[in-house]
Amino acid sequence: MTRRFDLRRMGIALSAPVLAILVAVIVTSTILVVAGDPVGEVWGTILSVPRPRVIVAIINAAIVYYISAVAVAIGFRMNLFNIGVDGQYRIAAFAAAVVAGEGWLPGPLNILLGLVVAMLAGGLWAGIAGLLKVYRGVSEVISTIMLNAIATVLVAFLLRKAAPQTGSNIVSTQPIPEGSRVGGLPLIPGVSREVYGLVFLAVLIGVLYWFVLGKTRFGFDLRATGRSESAAVASGVKVKRMVLLSMILSGVVAGLVGMPLLFGQDYAYGTTFQPGLGFAGIAIALLGRNHPVGIVFAAFLWAFLDQQSNALQITAGVSDRLVLIIQGVIVLSVVIAYEVIRRLNVRIEQRRVAQALAEQAATVKEGAPA
Repeated sequence: MTRRFDLRRMGIALSAPVLAILVAVIVTSTILVVAGDPVGEVWGTILSVPRPRVIVAIINAAIVYYISAVAVAIGFRMNLFNIGVDGQYRIAAFAAAVVAGEGWLPGPLNILLGLVVAMLAGGLWAGIAGLLKVYRGVSEVISTIMLNAIATVLVAFLLRKAAPQTGSNIVSTQPIPEGSRVGGLPLIPGVSREVYGLVFLAVLIGVLYWFVLGKTRFGFDLRATGRSESAAVASGVKVKRMVLLSMILSGVVAGLVGMPLLFGQDYAYGTTFQPGLGFAGIAIALLGRNHPVGIVFAAFLWAFLDQQSNALQITAGVSDRLVLIIQGVIVLSVVIAYEVIRRLNVRIEQRRVAQALAEQAATVKEGAPA
């Protein structure tokens, strides 16, 4: 009976993202019909089998999205809304690019130094929001939004100071030495583009996220504090300390978001460095329900939609911005679906407990002397 109950709950949980995707398809199709655009051609383009080079692009995008989503999910598990991942990875990528670009250490050691600098920069920047929440009661939503704006302006200012004068319109830091660049992996035959070599970093982050939050005392305290601060205090957890550490840990992971791009593609931080990765991580973490495996599927879905939308203008005459509508509806739908599922699970649990108590009462009554 317990096994059947668990399978039922699993099926209900899996139905939430599926329902969200179906709703997104219906809403998007309705918009296309109203606008007079070809619905069949649009979905035919998006759902077509991607070419090998597009598959590589999807994998690479999913790697970066996954790291970003895990950074957000750490805050979510603590009941913290870290919107500042976007600013944290910008600060971290810039700091790592400046340090690694100097080439103070040889080869792999320089890569390791860049990763450490990125983690420190991201953690320190997120720690500001943690300190404001712990000691001044400032909402992390407000503080991280403001820190995102500050990070954007600060990095732009420092980039002008750190960039070598080349006369080009593209401003960037000193390129990372060739010996400190991470080579790609030729996983997809027939294409020159390769998968980021730092894919192993994303895998390591996912494993550590699963282990630390699910198998350690620290992870238990973090989850307990996120669910009920009063219960955590009663069990001896220092709530303020956990809030600060959770924000810092989220920032540390956020600092690694741009590393596959920095060491595997751009080799410098500049005005063309990919923006918006932190905000995508929020949506992907929600869609993946903060689960390390769920985030994998959500990251690939997000990357698939991004890459497949590039051909919409050519094949269907529709702007590739249409995919933003699809992604937005998916996020909105999945939030609503998860709340419906949560309430449904509560009802199922109440019925199960009531049935167990009724059976126990009946057993006691039968065994009682007449």
